[in-house]
Amino acid sequence: MNAPLSHKTPDARLQGIIKLAILAVGGQGGGVLTNWIEDLARANGYAAQATSVAGVAQRTGATVYYIEMAPAAGGVPIFSLMPAAGDVDVMIAAEMMEAGRSIMRGFVTPDRTTLIASTHRSLAVSEKMVPGNGIASADEVMAAAEIAARRFIAANFDQVAVKQGSVISASIFGALAASGALPFPRSAFEDAIRAGGKGVEASLRAFNAGFDAAVNGVQSEAAPAPKPMAKAAVSGPARLKTEWDRLAARAAALPGPVAEMALPGLEKVVDFQDLAYGTEYLDRLDKVLAQDRAENGWALGREAAKYIANALCYDDIIRVADRKTRAARFARIKGEMKVKDGTLMQLTEYFHPQAAEISGMMPAAMGARWQADPAKMARLTRWFDKGRRLRSDSLTAYVMLYVLGGMKGWRRKTLRHQQEQTHLHRWLETALSYRAANYDLAVEVLRCRRLVKGYSDTHSRGLSKFDRVLDGIALVANRADAADWARRLREAALKDEDGTDLDGAIQTIRSFA
Repeated sequence: MNAPLSHKTPDARLQGIIKLAILAVGGQGGGVLTNWIEDLARANGYAAQATSVAGVAQRTGATVYYIEMAPAAGGVPIFSLMPAAGDVDVMIAAEMMEAGRSIMRGFVTPDRTTLIASTHRSLAVSEKMVPGNGIASADEVMAAAEIAARRFIAANFDQVAVKQGSVISASIFGALAASGALPFPRSAFEDAIRAGGKGVEASLRAFNAGFDAAVNGVQSEAAPAPKPMAKAAVSGPARLKTEWDRLAARAAALPGPVAEMALPGLEKVVDFQDLAYGTEYLDRLDKVLAQDRAENGWALGREAAKYIANALCYDDIIRVADRKTRAARFARIKGEMKVKDGTLMQLTEYFHPQAAEISGMMPAAMGARWQADPAKMARLTRWFDKGRRLRSDSLTAYVMLYVLGGMKGWRRKTLRHQQEQTHLHRWLETALSYRAANYDLAVEVLRCRRLVKGYSDTHSRGLSKFDRVLDGIALVANRADAADWARRLREAALKDEDGTDLDGAIQTIRSFA
């Protein structure tokens, strides 16, 4: 672990300079880690300089911290302000994607660089923007790091630190000490932490755990045994509890694979609206199951149980307001912000219903007239298309959201509810129309419902993609590989927000259909 670094530079005057770069995002303590390293060097007779260039925004780019150090004897060295490709001795990445970025930027080289990286993920904005699963492959980064780095040290240093009540900067500092990349003893690293004077004990615990993880690796914990499905805890009048128990028993009596999805689906639907809505959900599911068979593994029924529930629980103004006023949400935010008891938390909600959402809240007939009238829709846009920032910790804003969230009884009368019910019926009918000729295609059409999600513009884009995917499926429905093409179309639609990949897939189909 204490092998000296190999410096290949033609200028002997530069051989004593150690160059270290850190890529870290907000909350990972990159500045603290940089200060520790700088103090460590100076306390041990080295001249040192640290610089940093901040990232653009949270998870669109990491802050780059750069440290150069050299023995102080023989005059004051002149250090560089930023790392250069191929000229970094130690590269620290406080998250797996940042390790990949450091390799792509040329900071990691096989003849020189010790790469220390945490294997955990903190998703970037580009990964979150993808409608489907946009998470980049950490395995590819790991494989590239093994090739690109002279030495690669990796562990989940974030998890290591959290277990010790600290943050990742401390555990990675321990990994740096264990790497032997810097010519200082372990005790000097610990002294640098003590000199900081803040959170010393927790930081030292995380430092020691990070050191051990770098030397021995982190023992992977055994995967927990799957828990039996918990029965939903309900409270309320005896009559309603009796009705809930009846519905839950009805869902539990469905074929095994279907019941696994139907029970949580029922909970979701009842929470969204009421017990009568739960009955409607199971009735729709029964119609699908009437056309399914055990020899097919109940795949059609299982997917229906999942996606009918999602379709019934659409995002409207009522649901958004309801979510924003739930006690569990306030508790979660307080936990994430580490708000202590007795501390005042001010919470601002961004509430931006557009003209379609406002008219969708109107009675069905009235809302349809308004949506058919461009002048009226333009008027709604002028009135509401500004966005609202509501301080939900204030009484006025909270009461407004609470009243909106409590309008579930009105929901069934609205235009939006009528539109969602019509769309749901048409989607199920389309899927089942393919069942007799191509069972797998019917299953894939049910899965296409995952394209429709969200609120406002997000919902409109998803709905547009959904319609285009079903139109594409219709072009290949008579082919033997129709189910495979349906899957490809759906995955293409989930890859990007603007639908470029979907356009390409549809063009391919049109070229031969």
